[in-house]
Amino acid sequence: MVAAAVSLALGIYTEGIKEGWYDGASIGFAVLLVIFVTATSDYKQSLQFQNLNEEKQNIQLEVVRGGRRIKVSIFDLVVGDVVPLKIGDQVPADGVLISGHSFSIDESSMTGESKIVNKDQKSPFMMSGCKVADGYGTMLVTAVGINTEWGLLMASISEDSGEETPLQVRLNGVATFIGIIGLSVAVAVLVVLLARYFTGHTYNPDGSPQYVKGKMGVGETIRGVVKIFTVAVTIVVVAVPEGLPLAVTLTLAFSMRKMMRDKALVRRLSACETMGSATTICSDKTGTLTLNQMTVVEAYFGGEKMDPPDNTQKLSAAVSTMIIEGIAQNTSGSIFEPEGGQAPEVTGSPTEKAILSWGLQLGMKFSETRSKSSILQVFPFNSEKKRGGVAVQVGDSEVHVYWKGAAELILESCTSWIDKDGSKQSMTPEKVGEFKKFIEDMAVASLRCVAFAYRPCEMSDVPKEDQRADWVLPEDNLIMLGIVGIKDPCRPGVQDSIRLCAAAGIKVRMVTGDNLQTARAIALECGILTDPNVSEPTIIEGKTFRELSDLEREEVADKISVMGRSSPNDKLLLVKALRNRGHVVAVTGDGTNDAPALHEADIGLSMGIQGTEVAKESSDIIILDDNFATLVRVVRWGRSVYANIQKFIQFQLTVNVAALIINVVSAVSSGDVPLNAVQLLWVNLIMDTLGALALATEPPNNHLMQRPPVGRREPLITNIMWRNLLIMAFYQVAILLTLTFKGLTLLRLEHDNPAHAEILKNTFIFNTFVLCQVFSEFNARKPDELNIFKGIAGNKLFIAIIAITVVLQRCLSSSSLASSRQQSG
Repeated sequence: MVAAAVSLALGIYTEGIKEGWYDGASIGFAVLLVIFVTATSDYKQSLQFQNLNEEKQNIQLEVVRGGRRIKVSIFDLVVGDVVPLKIGDQVPADGVLISGHSFSIDESSMTGESKIVNKDQKSPFMMSGCKVADGYGTMLVTAVGINTEWGLLMASISEDSGEETPLQVRLNGVATFIGIIGLSVAVAVLVVLLARYFTGHTYNPDGSPQYVKGKMGVGETIRGVVKIFTVAVTIVVVAVPEGLPLAVTLTLAFSMRKMMRDKALVRRLSACETMGSATTICSDKTGTLTLNQMTVVEAYFGGEKMDPPDNTQKLSAAVSTMIIEGIAQNTSGSIFEPEGGQAPEVTGSPTEKAILSWGLQLGMKFSETRSKSSILQVFPFNSEKKRGGVAVQVGDSEVHVYWKGAAELILESCTSWIDKDGSKQSMTPEKVGEFKKFIEDMAVASLRCVAFAYRPCEMSDVPKEDQRADWVLPEDNLIMLGIVGIKDPCRPGVQDSIRLCAAAGIKVRMVTGDNLQTARAIALECGILTDPNVSEPTIIEGKTFRELSDLEREEVADKISVMGRSSPNDKLLLVKALRNRGHVVAVTGDGTNDAPALHEADIGLSMGIQGTEVAKESSDIIILDDNFATLVRVVRWGRSVYANIQKFIQFQLTVNVAALIINVVSAVSSGDVPLNAVQLLWVNLIMDTLGALALATEPPNNHLMQRPPVGRREPLITNIMWRNLLIMAFYQVAILLTLTFKGLTLLRLEHDNPAHAEILKNTFIFNTFVLCQVFSEFNARKPDELNIFKGIAGNKLFIAIIAITVVLQRCLSSSSLASSRQQSG
């Protein structure tokens, strides 16, 4: 801008306003254009990041309105809403507890104290932003938005979204290094040009020296120096690749927007890049590899298989009543029974919904059954213990403790069982074997096995109400009621996705809480296992893995394909072992206890539908549809980010090398440069902004999934890129230097007016140089493929940018030539 101002002032002073404004105004316009395009691009990206940030805060939650549970956005929550909360949920607003069981809150986000606070009728107040640490309950909303304690706190804090990803940091370093080289070259060119100018070795087109000592006016001398200074400054402008960080921003923003359409919400920018380097994915089974649409398809009660599973004709009324009472009371789900005979609406987790729906088929009246007994104490389902229990009072003194959970674990706690007549029978080894056989048969059929048991107590055994909070429900000497098998079919297309991962060098491992037989059956169905007869350590139980030493775990981790009966801590140990082995690990999780594993992994992927808020906050990317195929699309986008950056680096460095060599050689040999300041600024605009826009928005293709993952420390510029870069730069330099030194002869301009011939030659060089960059842009699309035009029709933005570049180049070169002719005339 300084050079433009000085050039404008001197031009008007020496040549008058009619002809003297051109050089200065052209430089000024070019600089303003570059600034405007870059600023507009940056502003658009910042808006996109802002929109995505708002999407992150848009939590979907259940509220009870008109007696019915419905899903609403946290932004639509109003005072007076009743909100059901369970372990892992975020308290969405300020409110008071209406009812709850074993309900405790982690208030560390508000108070800074990591202490878990129990909530009951004596201490019912809850603040938004806190997390439910245990139990479940319902709250009445008393304040929302800016009127909450959390809202007031957040209003005084602005979230910093200026996060730089590792790739951006690396590219900033590359840009700085190239900039230093460019600055050094520019200083050298400035010194050479000034030396040539003041010693009379810089000539006009007619052959006369531009500077003659003692015969030049101050204005002319300053103008000549400013012209040289402008060329040197422009070389710096061209050499400094400010487009590199811009290209990363563009490609990340583009990828994040497209990933959002593909049902993946990016919470941390760096995850976009890291996902492209993933070497292994540790995936949950339920809801990710399967559809999460559970139904009870087998039942074993009263010592016999029920066929169909809702046929209770063989069971006595007492047994049926006990089963229905256990289903209705020992649940975190609910059933809304509309008036007018409409079908009941079942809500809760998929497993709870399946069991409640089965209860309805058995003839259960949910509200009526719950009203017949009162809940004394609840042990919420726990992924460590894999069971949940409830104590209910029936009548004045009778207490039933109901348990449900993982079939083989409940079976271990049973000492007797109920037959179809309601008689209590001893659990003999033969009967244990019979139950185990039934569990195994279910598991082989890919069914999730859930057992129901109970234990009668006397009211005298139950602590008084004020001491009941610490009462641990008895979980031994249980009486087995029966077992159900729940079917959760594999997601369509999951086999293809796993095959695609294998081709891309990514190993998929299934980590599930189900028993080994169920896990094996699902893994075979999904394609994670191909041999049904595999044994340890390919398929391993969480407990076995947990008991190994650190070194043994690292040895075994590489070989594991399926881990059954795993706890969240087992998943964490597996992630640590794999990372120690040098893997880039992606992990899926949905529960609160998955948070440490999600945090420890290189990429944490939480589930948008089933995931708790704690899991989502610990993750880097939220899979909005809980689908494994979406996860594979995220990998493809991650690889696309890296590939697009590499394309732009190849394009950028080719232009840099060619522009620097041509200008340096021309400056040293002839004292002038073929490309003037305005032309170089235009090239800079094509190179940095338009080039970044064209190459950074190249959509991903299947070719990306046919190569191994990019290593953590793999160089940004690969051998293939160096090959392409050097060949193209050499080709461009050879052509342009030939035109610089032999252009007048080749263009048959030897007999033309020298000034006019020089203008024609330089315009021809300028056009050739820009068209070389246009062709280079095509070459950069597919650095490692022969067919550079493959899939080009699918990228309309690339075609538009090439067309705009060529049209603008035609206009610019025409106006430049016309103006130069006018000046030389």
